[in-house]
Amino acid sequence: MDEVDRRARLREYKETVLPAGIFRVRNTVSGRSLVGSSVDLAGVLNRVRFQLKNGSHPDKELQADWNALGADAFAFEVLDLLGPTADPVADLREDLRVLHGMWLEKLAASGDPLYRQSTRGT
Repeated sequence: MDEVDRRARLREYKETVLPAGIFRVRNTVSGRSLVGSSVDLAGVLNRVRFQLKNGSHPDKELQADWNALGADAFAFEVLDLLGPTADPVADLREDLRVLHGMWLEKLAASGDPLYRQSTRGT
């Protein structure tokens, strides 16, 4: 690969818009969920999976359920996506915080039990 190709690919990578939004890790046995938000959904879901597989997730109850039930008892889901903004350097954290709170309210209203870490950062 020549230098021009390399620079073009690097620029393309840096300009790639990552999907931001709300995710859920749902225990399919108990129905309990971990709900979170991120400006990089794919990245955070990979991180959560990695933490659970390695026994290092900060939510000890979720980790205990994962250890007891195994990976097959959990579903990783995207609940909501934020649309792209006209401003490529826009800070989406406040929008994500509000959207996360709305999802917590919606799940609480429907009686869905949540893991403790779900309310972190709201």
